[in-house]
Amino acid sequence: MRIPFTIPSQADFDAVGFGLNAVDHLIVVPQYPAFDTKTRLLKHKQSAGGQTASAMVALQRLGMKTAYAGRFGSDSEGQFGFDAIRDEGVDVEFAEIIEGSRTQIAFIMIDARSGERTIVWDRDDHLAYQPADAPVALAACGRVLHLDAHDPPACAVMARAARAAGTIVSSDIDSIYEGLPEVLPLVDILISSKEFPHRLIGISDERVAMIELKARYGCTIVGMTLGEGGAIIYCDGQFIESPAFAVPGGCRDTTGAGDAFRGGFLYGLLRGEDIETSLHFANAVAALKCRDLGARTALPDITELEKLLRR
Repeated sequence: MRIPFTIPSQADFDAVGFGLNAVDHLIVVPQYPAFDTKTRLLKHKQSAGGQTASAMVALQRLGMKTAYAGRFGSDSEGQFGFDAIRDEGVDVEFAEIIEGSRTQIAFIMIDARSGERTIVWDRDDHLAYQPADAPVALAACGRVLHLDAHDPPACAVMARAARAAGTIVSSDIDSIYEGLPEVLPLVDILISSKEFPHRLIGISDERVAMIELKARYGCTIVGMTLGEGGAIIYCDGQFIESPAFAVPGGCRDTTGAGDAFRGGFLYGLLRGEDIETSLHFANAVAALKCRDLGARTALPDITELEKLLRR
């Protein structure tokens, strides 16, 4: 199925992102520990992450030109996170370091048997954007604007500016935030977690929930990631399913797999591929990410992606 909208062919960037970055403290354990027990960890790693920041890195590694707007703390972890995305080649002109604040952190416990993880996180309130703070000059600089819908009022400002310029708006959402319904009608591509539609509208049947999401908010493409089940898209009255890829060498860590998926999907659309092919790319990028510890460590370049697709 061809995408039912036109992505601009020219812009300063292929994709621009507005949303979260984080520094993850990854802890690998033999198995998830029972309550009130002690477990010796197998490995610990500090790694850069965050939904939108990682999606921009995924696209950058695949040869797309990207920019990122988000806020970092003025602590050592904030500098680590800022350096990590800048060093990938993502434009950070609109990124900010907020003096006196702590960067967003997450402690992530990973079960070595499956690579599945549990996340405990915190975000300093000083990193939040108010509508007046939104870097609207960036919103129209990309062929696609990608959001994670934290700080919804500011996201709405960005989405309106993008749409006014003909830029396509994509969003990655997994939780409910105050003001979110204001953002959703401004989104062209909504790919959520499996749990999000039920949290938002109370419908447990996945396909019925996707139909209702589109009816309520008008998003052109509605989709959800299904983990080992791959992903499903609802567009133009049709459901399109795409299976997951087996992780080469086995799954070590699922942290950031959804961010990688969205990067892969946007990569396909930006190349002019149809929805089925873009989903195929998305699942492949997500699988390759899971080869190693961290949200970005094993994100593939184009050679690695093409090698997996040839299989």
